[in-house]
Amino acid sequence: MSPADRAPAARRTRAAGAVMCFDVEVRRVSRIGANFQRITFAGSCLAEFGVQGRTDDLRIKIVLPSRTPDGRVLPLPDFDCADPRWYQDWLQLDPSVRGAMRTYTVRAARCSGPEPEIDVDFVLHFDADGVGGPASSWAAEAQPGDRVAIIGPNAANCVTAEAYGGIEWRPGLARHVLLAGDETAVPAITAILEQLPADVTGYALLEVPDPADIQPVRTASGVGVRWLPREGRPHGTLLEGAVRTAVALPGGALPLPRTGQEPEEVDVDQTILWETPQRLDPEVLKSSANPHAPAGALPFYAWIAGEAAVVRGLRRYLVRDAGIDRKQVAFMGYWREGRAEG
Repeated sequence: MSPADRAPAARRTRAAGAVMCFDVEVRRVSRIGANFQRITFAGSCLAEFGVQGRTDDLRIKIVLPSRTPDGRVLPLPDFDCADPRWYQDWLQLDPSVRGAMRTYTVRAARCSGPEPEIDVDFVLHFDADGVGGPASSWAAEAQPGDRVAIIGPNAANCVTAEAYGGIEWRPGLARHVLLAGDETAVPAITAILEQLPADVTGYALLEVPDPADIQPVRTASGVGVRWLPREGRPHGTLLEGAVRTAVALPGGALPLPRTGQEPEEVDVDQTILWETPQRLDPEVLKSSANPHAPAGALPFYAWIAGEAAVVRGLRRYLVRDAGIDRKQVAFMGYWREGRAEG
C-alpha cells in the first residue's frame, strides 16, 4: 500500500476534560513474541497525553479505520470527546465507516521528549483458518505511516489516576502482591512490574500460548516472575494451578483473615466481569471481612485479568476459599472464549 493510499485521520475536536482524542501514526512495528506485535505510535499531539504520576495498567481505546472492498482506507469520523455521549454517538455511525474500536494497555509512554510516542502490544488472535478480528488483522499488517485514533487521558487535566479512571492497579499500602493473567494481560502486568518500587514482594504469573512468547521483564521489586506457556493445554489450566500454589488455603503462608465469603455469581456470557475495589458496591464493602478498613489498607493485594471464565474461577477461589478481602483484589475479564475478539 502506497503512502497515498493511507488516508489521514480526520481532524477531531480537542476535549477540555479528562479525555482527548489523539491522531497518531505508526512509527515502528516489532514482533516481540510468537503471538505479540508491538506497535509504536507517534505524533506531536502525544505531548498532551498521559496522567501525572505512574501509568501502571493505563487503558486506552484505539479506533482503527475501515477499508473499502478494494482495500482503500477510509477516513476516521470526528470525535468530540468533550461530549459525554461521544461513545454512544460513535456507535450510531454506519459500521462500514466508523472503524473498529478496541481497548488496549499502554505498554510504555515516552511523551515528554521532542518526538513523543507510546508503545502498545497487540496479541495476535487467529483461528485455525487464519481468520482474526479487526485489531489482530490490522496489527499483523501494520506499517509505518498507518494512522489511527487513540482515545486517552488529557495530561493537563488528569492530575491523578482517578481523574482518568483507566488505571485499575491500586495496591494502596500493600507490599505483598499477586499479579496473574493470560496473554491479554501480559502488557499490563509487565508495565506494572517495571514501575514497582523495591520494597514490594510477591508473584507475577503470566500464562501465554507458546514459549516463544516469554519476554524479558525488568523490575526493581522483589516480585518473582513466572511464565506459563500453555503449549496446547486448555486455556487457564496453568494459571489456575499457579495461583492456588501462590495463595494457599487457610493455614498457608499468607497472614490474612479467611472469611469464606461467597462472591455474587456473574454470568460471563451476558455481562462483563469487572470488579475492582474502587468499583465495588457500597453494600459489598460493608459486608467485607474488614468493613472499617478502606480499600488498600491491608498488606496483600491481587490483580487478576484475562479470559472471563478463568477470572471468575480465580475470583471464587481467592474470595471464598482463600478468604482474601474483596477490597484487596481486582478481577477483570478482558475477553470471553468463544466470543469474537480484536
